[in-house]
Amino acid sequence: QVHVVESGGGLVQAGGSLRLSCAASSSRFNVNGMGWYRQRPGEQREFVARITSGGATDYGDSVKGRFSISRDRAKPTLYLQMNNLKPEDTAVYYCKAVYGNRDYWGQGTQVTVSS
Repeated sequence: QVHVVESGGGLVQAGGSLRLSCAASSSRFNVNGMGWYRQRPGEQREFVARITSGGATDYGDSVKGRFSISRDRAKPTLYLQMNNLKPEDTAVYYCKAVYGNRDYWGQGTQVTVSS
């Protein structure tokens, strides 16, 4: 059984920072990749950042230069360091873990950025 759990969301002032965490586990499989997505109310879920099993990263255009994704290879645990936050970053952030060729999603964590 696969479990994906996000944490670290909250309320921050514009220009501030926040660090999200995602713990993913499976009793049967090793994770192949992990990433972050976000969804604003009434909008489609959008890509934020991802990291491959080899450590390569990429980012959505709206967060480049401000967000940084990293991973603890031992657990695994995924992190998203968010700096210089803007009100438009307000969204529910979801962690995605890939086991085999299937996607597993966490419950989401709310990030709210005040102006």
